[in-house]
Amino acid sequence: MLGDRLAALGPHSTGQHTVTSLAVANPGSLIQSVDWVAIAPPLIAAVAALAVLVTDLFLPERHKKWLGRLTAAGLALALISLLPLTGGSPRATFCAQNVAGGTDTPGISGSAAGGCSYVADHFALVFQLLALGGALIAALLSAHTVDDAAPTSGSTSGSTPGLPRGEYWFLLLSSATGAALLPASRDLATMVIALEVASLPAFALVALRRDGRGAEAALKFFVSSVTATAVMLLGIAFVYAASGSLYLGAIAQGLEHAPGQLKPLAEAGAVLTLVGFAFKVAAVPFHFWVPDTYTGAPLPVAGYLSVVGKGAGLSGLALATTVAFRPYAHTWGLVLAVLAAVTMTVGNVGALRQRFDTRYSAVRLLAWSSVGQAGYLLVPLAAAGYAPTGTDPLGATAAYALIYGVVNLGAFGVVAAVGRRAGTSVDDFRGLFARRRWTALALAFFLLCLAGLPPGVIGLFGKVVVFRAAVDAGLGWLAVVMAVNVVVALYYYLLWTARLFAPSADGEPVGEAAVERRLPVSLTATLGLTASAAVVLSVAPQLVLQVAGGSLF
Repeated sequence: MLGDRLAALGPHSTGQHTVTSLAVANPGSLIQSVDWVAIAPPLIAAVAALAVLVTDLFLPERHKKWLGRLTAAGLALALISLLPLTGGSPRATFCAQNVAGGTDTPGISGSAAGGCSYVADHFALVFQLLALGGALIAALLSAHTVDDAAPTSGSTSGSTPGLPRGEYWFLLLSSATGAALLPASRDLATMVIALEVASLPAFALVALRRDGRGAEAALKFFVSSVTATAVMLLGIAFVYAASGSLYLGAIAQGLEHAPGQLKPLAEAGAVLTLVGFAFKVAAVPFHFWVPDTYTGAPLPVAGYLSVVGKGAGLSGLALATTVAFRPYAHTWGLVLAVLAAVTMTVGNVGALRQRFDTRYSAVRLLAWSSVGQAGYLLVPLAAAGYAPTGTDPLGATAAYALIYGVVNLGAFGVVAAVGRRAGTSVDDFRGLFARRRWTALALAFFLLCLAGLPPGVIGLFGKVVVFRAAVDAGLGWLAVVMAVNVVVALYYYLLWTARLFAPSADGEPVGEAAVERRLPVSLTATLGLTASAAVVLSVAPQLVLQVAGGSLF
């Protein structure tokens, strides 16, 4: 009773002290209800990472192979958790009330969609599928690598250090958690945290094989990434100063009404913010780390970075441009168009310069190829800056990213299957069809998909969708540049494919070459899964190309 009377008095004098009411008008607004179904995909991956870390402490060394199976099971469960989110309307959680620029959207389950930190819409689900699916394939690809290189109790101090199982699987799951969180983030703070959660474990994964090449690769990767992140944080500070918010929807509204004296600051902040995401995509000139990092990292980690890491950066770049910086669409549209043209050209020229008889040429060729593919992925993003109202070119980027993820991880799987020693060259694949018919056919199919040639029909359709996005947006010159680069890329893809069916090198004992160890079960599963997915998508391309037909937001 006394408290009620004092609260009713308000800031009045009661004796010698002044009583001020501390009650808020709507205390219920301070309590948030979390949509656990919406956040299940990254949450399950994070819980699996903690489970692997704790289990590793108590599991005997002879049973630590089960950690890889636990990792694969956690990623599979995270993928399954996407299913309940596909049928209904987008779901939002971690929403703030009365955010400037945040408007209630009837189609989104949750209040103030412009002021929500996490939104599980079609865009988020597609890139979460890419992140978690790519991480699962990378985990299957990693199983034999980790087990073969794992340190044993009998290893001596002078032996080559192996890969610690517990740390490897924990870091892979942690990075996958950040990659799955990023496409659903709807404020710049959460996006930066997700990007760093995806990146920091990746540095350790590259350096986990403690030899000179791995350490050098990790150092280059780390220094380049830290520099890009610092520049991005400076840009976010500029954007916050100009717009007064970190929520993407509120930033767009704030930039539209920003005072004239703040517009140079806002434009500079937008450009600097995009640097961090461009680094993850490996867009020129933020691509120099790619060849050395891929050759120094374990092969499964290189494949993971080429797909999951690139997908995470691509999703962040798409959100920042099309949602937060929408008022500057023509500015960043032109910048991304130039970036796409330069990236695909530099990537293909770098691939053409690779000598097939040198060590690590197979991985370096795939590394430069991934840079060129990044240029194709940027084309629909650039088109989004010029696209007329009612069209959404981002679907072309999402569809092509899914196609690229399947076939590129499959190509890395074949390189891991063939390479029994470090530094596999392209010439080591000469005559592979005579030794391992199905492995050679799988790699040939993957390379033809990347090139966009039949029977790799899905790769051809993916490039047509990207090409059409550029033409529809009026970027005819970019479509011409892309067409020229596709023709240039045919040379090294077809040259590698021809090596598979060429006769064995002079002096090589064909009989002994034909007798090789059977592939590990995990590698067989990886090649079977990726090849089957590529074949199914080539037969029924509408399964993935339907993503390009509708709006992702």
